[in-house]
Amino acid sequence: MISANLSATFYLISGVLFILALRGLSSPETSRQGNFYGIIGMVIAVTVTFLSVGNFSSGFFYVIIFLLVGGSIGAFIAFKIPMTAMPELVAGFHSLVGLAAVFVAISAFINPEAFNLGSPGNIKLASLIEMSIGAAVGAITFSGSIIAFLKLQGIMSGAPITFKGQHPLNALILVSIIVLIYLLCSSQSQEYFWVLLAVSFLIGFLLIIPIGGADMPVVISLLNSYSGIAASATGFVLMNNGLIISGALVGASGLILTNIMCKGMNRSLANVIFGAVGLDEQTSNDGGEQISFKSSTTDEAAMILDAADKVIIVPGYGLAVAQAQHAAREVADQLEAMGKTVLYAIHPVAGRMPGHMNVLLAEANVPYDKLKDLDDINPEFENCDVAIVLGANDVVNPAARHETSSPIYGMPILDVDKSRTVIVNKRTMNPGFAGIQNELFGFENTVMVFGDAKEMLTNLFKDLKEL
Repeated sequence: MISANLSATFYLISGVLFILALRGLSSPETSRQGNFYGIIGMVIAVTVTFLSVGNFSSGFFYVIIFLLVGGSIGAFIAFKIPMTAMPELVAGFHSLVGLAAVFVAISAFINPEAFNLGSPGNIKLASLIEMSIGAAVGAITFSGSIIAFLKLQGIMSGAPITFKGQHPLNALILVSIIVLIYLLCSSQSQEYFWVLLAVSFLIGFLLIIPIGGADMPVVISLLNSYSGIAASATGFVLMNNGLIISGALVGASGLILTNIMCKGMNRSLANVIFGAVGLDEQTSNDGGEQISFKSSTTDEAAMILDAADKVIIVPGYGLAVAQAQHAAREVADQLEAMGKTVLYAIHPVAGRMPGHMNVLLAEANVPYDKLKDLDDINPEFENCDVAIVLGANDVVNPAARHETSSPIYGMPILDVDKSRTVIVNKRTMNPGFAGIQNELFGFENTVMVFGDAKEMLTNLFKDLKEL
């Protein structure tokens, strides 16, 4: 067993490493280094936690077994999960963090002596507040993450689920949670504790179901923040400085990212937090008039590109599904060999989670200086000869500028329609995750090349080489 001062020192070191990890993950160039710092920090925190206990009784044997089982499952998932399923995976992991916080709160409430928190019916007030917050936020995180997972996986419709009086009901339940925490702390009644958990699980569902697919990247960021808050509250219950620090960092960084995402999508942070973002049934316009479009082939697209000087590639979820990032890099390299200027336009919510496209393109070794954020790339489209849209839909839909009834109205988009020519690759004319048609596909300067993104880009590469 190590001393309290020494354990505090090591927890501080792990906290610094976590901060360095967040700093590293802020850029694709330093993301590997950031991951390394995070791994080392977590190894230190876990090791110190074990050494600080001092009583390696038979219970710890089971803890180690469960760690090995959980670690093995995690390693298997890490090796097998495709990048396209990363948003669902993140949502699933958030649910587990929330559930873990709930289990810790239950254990601490039922058996406070084991946590040095007092005795049943006589728990320290501060500890009771901490476990109440941890239980409530953990339950909200769990149930909300389950809904997010089901929507992202396609098991549940991505369309908002709304009903009359939904927001007043949500407000009433949130107020009731505060009241229940007060009553629990006052009486220490088990009935209030279990009701608090049940109500928290319920509000988690109700807060996420009215949020549509177009706003799911924001939801993932928000749930990330919730999981950090739950972890930090659990750290106070367990009196574990490492968990307090890491949870606080996750909670704060998740909230900052959520705020950035809200600004990038012209959404209100308050609306997202309280489940007020969504599309009412009467405002949906996915059943509008059929768009008339021009279809083309890869050899025709190659000839268009041959006459271009500046090309901007716009990756989207379709590219991720097809795992076409390497094929996109090959096409870009060939265009540059032909004397063209090639850039990549990265929308902050392209794909299903923040940074989705950055990770994919980094995997294909696309130079970081060619990846341009929305604000930097949008002025470039007016001087762009050809924009190649690969599976993106909602983030390039001009309806966001003028269609007030659209669920994406007000969301900043990539101005690909301002390019001289737009080549759009999609499998079908099915709408994007927001469930609406993209008027860009019917524009005079747009041509559609249908098919799997990887197959299309491979054929385009061959056609370019033959010119």
